[in-house]
Amino acid sequence: MHGKVLGIVIVIVAVALATTAAVQLSWSPEVQVTDFGSATVPRSPSYPAELAPVSAAAVKEFRIPIRDATIEVAKGVTYTGWTFGGSAPGPVVRVRQGDLVRIKLVNEASMPHSIDFHAARIPMNKAFRTILPKDSLSFEFTPRDPGAYLVHCGTPPVLLHLMQGMYLPIIVDPKGGWPVKVQKEFVIVQSEFYVQGGDSALPGQANWQRALDRQASYVVFNGRAFQYQEHPLHVDVGDRVRLFVVNAGPSFTSDFHIVGTVFDNVYPDGDPRHPLHSVQTWGVPAGGGAVFETVFDRAASGEGTYAFVTHAFADAAKGAVGLIQVGAPQQVAGMGH
Repeated sequence: MHGKVLGIVIVIVAVALATTAAVQLSWSPEVQVTDFGSATVPRSPSYPAELAPVSAAAVKEFRIPIRDATIEVAKGVTYTGWTFGGSAPGPVVRVRQGDLVRIKLVNEASMPHSIDFHAARIPMNKAFRTILPKDSLSFEFTPRDPGAYLVHCGTPPVLLHLMQGMYLPIIVDPKGGWPVKVQKEFVIVQSEFYVQGGDSALPGQANWQRALDRQASYVVFNGRAFQYQEHPLHVDVGDRVRLFVVNAGPSFTSDFHIVGTVFDNVYPDGDPRHPLHSVQTWGVPAGGGAVFETVFDRAASGEGTYAFVTHAFADAAKGAVGLIQVGAPQQVAGMGH
């Protein structure tokens, strides 16, 4: 009798342990691993501004290589840059509020560099320290604050490292998602280049004095002047659109505006609890970011072509202007900004 009872107890305990293990397995966090060394950003015909939805993985790991690279900052104008992942801006990091974000920074370049995540609450001496060529650095953080943030090299002189192309955006989605459903999402990173020379045969070099004097050669969206005039962003009539706008600077404000519509919602700090409504233009400071929403409703801003610009037009004239094509509009001579 005692043997039977003991056998039953053993079976019950074994089943309980197996059930517990199964439950633990089902609740183990999914891990998404992204290597920006192999998942490089295509540059032709333009930087891919349209965004994919955020992954459901609770743990997101990113390997970010630092690389010297020749980049095109305007049509036919090349530049000797320093980059994250080989492009300027680097690839988009997209996570959710509350995710565990793991970073491995690998210096494959010819000089010391670092990385600074504006979305992270972490001691800079631990995570953002400068590493030498062939060195690496790993750290992790949990983003608490939703929004559009800048990531950049923080090695002195920071001005030089930024003007060389060392930046990328990180988007932190709210834990419960954005309050408004949209059909398309885009990321726009404004930045400046200060170039001496530069063509397809001989890449340009940094002009330090022009940078100190704030005399930009080009002010660009997503790394190249005027690229979205030649290759517009496309949405359908009736689409509601969300734009994550990050300003890498290093020195100018982005006075973001879309010609022909009004922003239904602007989240200046990225917090969905703090929207502004019916906004015409909103300034994003160097090192800042904001989230913009508008709808191209058939009864209002319907089929047509819309320019998005920095409304500081001396800067727009240097490249910070693009087009959004809604539907299949007829092109009209003389249209532009």
